[in-house]
Amino acid sequence: MSPGNNADTALLARSITRSGSIQTFYTAKLVVDKDLVDDFFRAYAYFRWIDDVIDIHAESDEERIVFIRDQRQLIEDLYAKKPISELEPEEDILRDLINNDRGENSGLKSFICNMFAIIEFDAHRKGNSIGEQELDWYVSTLGKSVTDGLLYFIGNGCEYPDTGNRYLAGTAAHISHLLRDTAQDNRDGFFNIPREYLEETGIERGDVDHPAYKTWVKQRVETAREMFSGGKVYLDSLPILRTKIAGYWYSARFEVVLDTIEKDGYRIREHYHERRQVGTWLKIIWLWITVTIKHGLKQDHPPAQTRSD
Repeated sequence: MSPGNNADTALLARSITRSGSIQTFYTAKLVVDKDLVDDFFRAYAYFRWIDDVIDIHAESDEERIVFIRDQRQLIEDLYAKKPISELEPEEDILRDLINNDRGENSGLKSFICNMFAIIEFDAHRKGNSIGEQELDWYVSTLGKSVTDGLLYFIGNGCEYPDTGNRYLAGTAAHISHLLRDTAQDNRDGFFNIPREYLEETGIERGDVDHPAYKTWVKQRVETAREMFSGGKVYLDSLPILRTKIAGYWYSARFEVVLDTIEKDGYRIREHYHERRQVGTWLKIIWLWITVTIKHGLKQDHPPAQTRSD
């Protein structure tokens, strides 16, 4: 058996993904390149594992920091092709994933390193307020990670355009993601409203009912809406239908949250269950249909070529 094609890590990763997110599991089965499905599950499973260790299983800040340091070193050693032994089963998942990387600039390394940078940042910031520049870095890094991962696992080898709007939809999704998870994040000690805004308005970082907090939420919703709009221009330019569908699905998961926040007058709820509602699934199915039709029309009627003399 060649390195990177371990059936045990594929089976474990598949199980972790199915338990962690049934939507992610079936999305992978539908749109990810067939020869990359196992690696997609490995990517999800590894980060699901380290996220759980940091958020749930680590019993102290010191244990959390040591774990993160060791995982960073492991990623660096694996990419440096250093021999490594005595790994945890979840670390074996990562080893197989990295051994299967299809090139230095394939997008997988960007996905892994940027996603890890976010988790590392969270391990250190728990209990502290975040700055405006840190928050901007946080959502843009998450957006880059997820987008590069999407473009690696779907249509691998396609030369996707590297334009200024490439990461907009991914960044918008994570602005929305942080708004959706505000209540739980606050309980866990992760505060996503900038300390500069707190100092300017004099509000407490967990006071979601304060008018000034709602004003900030409104600004974030408007920013996300604008980014989604620009990001969809990028998605519409892509040559592979499966990539478009995945991008639109991913955006839709969070746009329904923005809809609810707007309806609530920008007051943050404890929980958002929109993704589980029948209406959301009908919207996703309709997106599949409309994106497919638009893609087909574009292929049948490509833009006219301008002639230069």
